Amino acid sequence: MGVFKFALNKGKEIIADRNKVAEKAIRKEVEDLGLDDELGGDFNVIVEGKQVKLEGKVPDQETKEKLILAAGNVSGIGEVDDSMKVKSKAKVSESVMHTVKSGDSLSKIAKKYYGDAMRYPDIFDANTPMLKHPDKIYPGQVLRIPGA
Repeated sequence: MGVFKFALNKGKEIIADRNKVAEKAIRKEVEDLGLDDELGGDFNVIVEGKQVKLEGKVPDQETKEKLILAAGNVSGIGEVDDSMKVKSKAKVSESVMHTVKSGDSLSKIAKKYYGDAMRYPDIFDANTPMLKHPDKIYPGQVLRIPGA
């Protein structure tokens, strides 16, 4: 998919130190979100300064995109280099990545991409478990918008 940009000083505070500690902290975040269930041992997190590189094989496109968001929406991370391969041969289109701006809400974002503000639950569902509540988004956060 490539390299994704994230707001460097926004996001969940999980990094206590740099590089090796950051790698462990991001792996823990992936575990805490339950995204590691099907990854097995074939998944690597490499932090180099403000960039995190994700490598390995993932079961599907949705998991891949959620891993990118889980790693990128962390304070101190400015880029995610996606070097993951999808195991599933099913053709699934990539989601659009939307960076939340001041004044955005899930319903405004749904209106923009789907033409229907009432489809905000589709965006919320696509971003769980990273999102805990539909009203808890912040400027600089990156969300996946499937089917946009």
